[in-house]
Formats: sequence, C-alpha cells, structure tokens
Amino acid sequence: MTQATVLRSAFWAVLIAFVVWDFTHSKPVDLRYEAPLIAAGSGVAVQGGHCSMPD
Repeated sequence: MTQATVLRSAFWAVLIAFVVWDFTHSKPVDLRYEAPLIAAGSGVAVQGGHCSMPD
C-alpha cells in the first residue's frame, strides 16, 4: 500500500472511532426542549452554547 492509502485509511478509522465514542458517551438529545428549526431567529431562547450566555 502507498503512504496516501495508509493515511486515508487512518483518517477514516480515527473519524469513525470518534463518532462511535461520542455517540456512546453523550446524553441523548431531548427533542422536546430543542427550539424548532423554523423558529431560528424568532427570539426563542436557546439552551446552552456560548451565544446564549449572559454578558
């Protein structure tokens, strides 16, 4: 195998491992508390994230 093939395979292996790790260690998303997508920019307060923190 060439070095490019090895690096490409390593990249995808690490990316898939990270997604699997994140999926298994994250709390499930409760869709009842998420603002609907249609409400983007409507003034509905978001929960979490640095942009919703008070100054």
